[in-house]
Amino acid sequence: MSKTVTASMTVKRVVAALAAVGVLGAGAAIAVQKSNAAPNPQVVGQAAPGVPANAAAGAPAPTPAPMIALPDFSVIVQHNGPAVVNISVVGSTKTSFQSQGQGERGEPFGDDPFLEFFRRFQGPQGQGRTRDVPTHGVGSGFIVSADGIILTNAHVVRDAQEVTVKLTDRREFRAKVLGSDPKTDVAVLKIDAKNLPVVPLGRSNDVKVGEWVLAIGSPFGLENTVTAGVVSAKGRSLPDDSNVPFIQTDVAINPGNSGGPLFNTRGEVVGINSQIYSQSGGYQGLSFAIPIDVATKIRDQIVKTGKVVHARLGVTVQEIGQDFADSFKLATPEGALVANVERGGPAEKIGLKAGDVIRAMNGQKIIQSGDLPAMVALAAPGDKISLEVWRQGKTVTLDGKLGNASDRSNLASAQDEQGPSARMRLGLALRPLDPQEKRQVGLPSGLLIEDARGAAASAGVQPGDVLLSVNGRPVNSIGDVRDVVSKSDKSVALLILRGDERIFIPVRLG
Repeated sequence: MSKTVTASMTVKRVVAALAAVGVLGAGAAIAVQKSNAAPNPQVVGQAAPGVPANAAAGAPAPTPAPMIALPDFSVIVQHNGPAVVNISVVGSTKTSFQSQGQGERGEPFGDDPFLEFFRRFQGPQGQGRTRDVPTHGVGSGFIVSADGIILTNAHVVRDAQEVTVKLTDRREFRAKVLGSDPKTDVAVLKIDAKNLPVVPLGRSNDVKVGEWVLAIGSPFGLENTVTAGVVSAKGRSLPDDSNVPFIQTDVAINPGNSGGPLFNTRGEVVGINSQIYSQSGGYQGLSFAIPIDVATKIRDQIVKTGKVVHARLGVTVQEIGQDFADSFKLATPEGALVANVERGGPAEKIGLKAGDVIRAMNGQKIIQSGDLPAMVALAAPGDKISLEVWRQGKTVTLDGKLGNASDRSNLASAQDEQGPSARMRLGLALRPLDPQEKRQVGLPSGLLIEDARGAAASAGVQPGDVLLSVNGRPVNSIGDVRDVVSKSDKSVALLILRGDERIFIPVRLG
């Protein structure tokens, strides 16, 4: 899944670590096909051994069991395989090294697997710094227009300095990244070519749980590899803040499959293979695809404007369990419980309050709390919405408009300027990690330090560091930092992730 397949630790970070489920083996599929192709022969009207002839003659002929014909995957591959491409990426990543006196040196053991073991016994070697190290990665993609527009994953081309697209006829093209959206993990590439083969696009809303699907990609760099399985679930919300309603399948997906197409049995693309859940770094029965309906919305924005804007409601929601359902007198534990309403945000203007349970949006039921952000992700800023809300034992309807997600940072900045702020006292410019950054560093939360000045810079904090905690309290938002700093007098202890190392840095408050 990671674009850097040469480093096993990076691959492990890209994939989440959860328990695996069963795998549908190719052997099982073959056995079913054989049994369906050659059913046991029956002679109509002939009595079975031990049954009187007249009974057999008078009895109706047994109805044969329905035969399920398996799709001919070779036809899909033959028709659509030429539009699936291999993507090679050259980029760079930052790695730490130490400074000694007036000179600088890199890590003395290079790529030695015992580097970490020896480094722990070296002791402090001066202030840590970073440098760019070349990286190479592979992924997959598919052509959606004959003039060279290609869809893939944003994490495939993340930090790419050079992107090469290779077709099945072995032609290679240098690709331009027209734009990417880490929020949905969709990127759009362009190559200078004409009359290219294209894949037909289907509708992910029409996908049914249990239907056959097919993936084509380049796992571990093995080009044009075909795997198949079934749709396991729809509308899956993953713990990565992406708000994408993923299609879950049991199709074998491995690093390098990222960005490749997921086909239905009609040969239409219904998703972009994006993620797996694994404890080993490889496929273990759970794979997830971005619905093509989401991807085409992102593509259209990027091709038209070069950027992507997302809608925002401005609430924090949590799951409704049976205890909550009993407390709120709900017939079923369904809906999204509003835990917090952002001040001045769209939800507050609509009239939402903490304690409300959102049961439907625009007539579409909300079963799990993750259904709400997925619906908002498919909408556009300014779209009108109608919310069905359970409030104090009654159903109320609230109407309003969705806001623009980019306005959130402006609102946060305006609020930070009121009174002593974390930036004024620390000298830090912070933002939450995006979903891909969380996967890359292997953390569920954290704040990226975009700029360090004043007291923080003097203490040794650097742009690119990840802030994990302040005075031992984990921080997930700028508000968390502001809260801890406001209660501190002279200094704070920042826990920083720099490269692969975690270090505490004391900062005197300015």
